[in-house]
Amino acid sequence: MASDPVNVFDSLAEVYGDAVETARGRYETIKSAFVERFGASPDAYTRSPGRVNLIGEHIDYEGYGVLPMALAVDTVVAVRKAGDQLIVCNVEASKYPEKAFSIDPAQEVDVGKHNWGNYFVAAYKGVFEHLAGKGVPAPAPAGLQLMVHGTVPTGGGLSSSAAIVCAAALAVMHVHGIELTKGEVAEFTAKAERYVGVTSGGMDQAISIMGMPGIAKLVDFNPVRASDVHLPEGAVFVVANSLAISNKAESAVKHYNLRVVECRLASGVLALMLGESKDTARSIITLKEIEPLIEAKYSGPKASTSGAQIAAVQELLHDGAYTTTEVEELLGVKLTDLYEGNASALRVLAANDSYELKNRALHVYAEKERVPAFRDVCNSEGDVETKMSKLGALMDESHASCRDLYDCSSVELEALRQVNKAAGAIGSRLTGAGWGGCTVSLVREGDVDGFIEKVKEGYFKGLVKAGRIQEEALAEHIFASKPASGGAVLKLKL
Repeated sequence: MASDPVNVFDSLAEVYGDAVETARGRYETIKSAFVERFGASPDAYTRSPGRVNLIGEHIDYEGYGVLPMALAVDTVVAVRKAGDQLIVCNVEASKYPEKAFSIDPAQEVDVGKHNWGNYFVAAYKGVFEHLAGKGVPAPAPAGLQLMVHGTVPTGGGLSSSAAIVCAAALAVMHVHGIELTKGEVAEFTAKAERYVGVTSGGMDQAISIMGMPGIAKLVDFNPVRASDVHLPEGAVFVVANSLAISNKAESAVKHYNLRVVECRLASGVLALMLGESKDTARSIITLKEIEPLIEAKYSGPKASTSGAQIAAVQELLHDGAYTTTEVEELLGVKLTDLYEGNASALRVLAANDSYELKNRALHVYAEKERVPAFRDVCNSEGDVETKMSKLGALMDESHASCRDLYDCSSVELEALRQVNKAAGAIGSRLTGAGWGGCTVSLVREGDVDGFIEKVKEGYFKGLVKAGRIQEEALAEHIFASKPASGGAVLKLKL
């Protein structure tokens, strides 16, 4: 899968299946907006979907596998090579105003002034930097005209940012005649999104590019690769948006990027407590890297699962927060020196003076075991009801860990999840970065309609009454999905 070329299709049906007529109307709208702005038709269209992570939250940047599926909601980019600038427009121009950028691939992304066009510049830079890293001659940069339209909810934890970065990268590649594998695109887009100011782990981009209809994916890293996970027959996942917005790029210093820093500091302190030198401890980046150190010290039955790592964390890290001074004394270095050159981390250090290490490490080591457990249940023999029950239990455990140990839930997510469970969800959890955004619930196919109605009544009715959302827009905020198609270039005659 990772070594396959990016999909290229000449019909919408190959991507959208039964929803092809709805998709056709949308693409015609995108084309009309493009022609109105640029006076010509686009050369091609590219698209990449959002995703929902079924299990494995906040562990991809620690090097552990995750288990997402691609969604039908996506970002579409219409593109044409023309002019001497990068002109990035959006069908929803009032919400996402037109942006113009240089064609220089070395241009900086202005993270101090966050705007939606930054995601395109990040993707553009990523394409050319990847070619340079491979030692492959890059084509001459050219002016591009682009019209974007997305249906992935922003700030909802369904990876709208990865969808636009991946779709934009595919557009840049296509018009420049660049052919890369899915694995390469997944790798460089994950790095590219960091230009926007988020320390992405790679899950979002991998599933957005590698997603397949009807199949979830267990995604592993270093290098990126994906294996098929066939969900039990009749298993449907319902995504519901809490409507609490959490934009990773805008809240990173107190949320997402802070957790990345906390995990690195936890791994360094653990290494030190396991007898490694301060120099070695400072060089360790992820909790996965110290597994061999833990296994060497913690032997016996508990070492056969995550028990060894959890035992080490319980014994070696203290409860509560570590202050900046405490961590600096342990590691023998100023944290600003440890992160020299890492702008995202330095912004975190400037905004925080204490770090939770024990709870973050406990979550990571327990959550990374739930991912293969979920896959094994899906691949096991046995009746569907037993499988559903086991999967639901793993999802519920994951949510509790995200809430209690990783502290990435919210009041709105907790209220929504409670409604989901009362409405009959077999399992329900926050998905994505958290601090707002969406829940994902496992529901039997025959129960989906009734479940959605109950959640609308129990959670969304009050939001409609308060004027937060319109009733006719509810289908955008709660919907059922099976795994959908991944990123692709579309050569269409509309």
